[in-house]
Amino acid sequence: MASKRPSVLKREREKKQAERSAQKREERSRRSSSRSEGGAPIATSDELADYGIVQPAPRDHDAR
Repeated sequence: MASKRPSVLKREREKKQAERSAQKREERSRRSSSRSEGGAPIATSDELADYGIVQPAPRDHDAR
């Protein structure tokens, strides 16, 4: 088997690195879109009250 030229090896390394970077971008994009679509459930005020977590009453912005 003949050895490859350094320039060919360099192009192969660059191609692999670009493919890995693209795969990471896709995975990151997929994870962020799944979070925004319906990732973690949001607790209701009744559920929070069951756990003993009390939310402060909403403040009226006009009464300053």
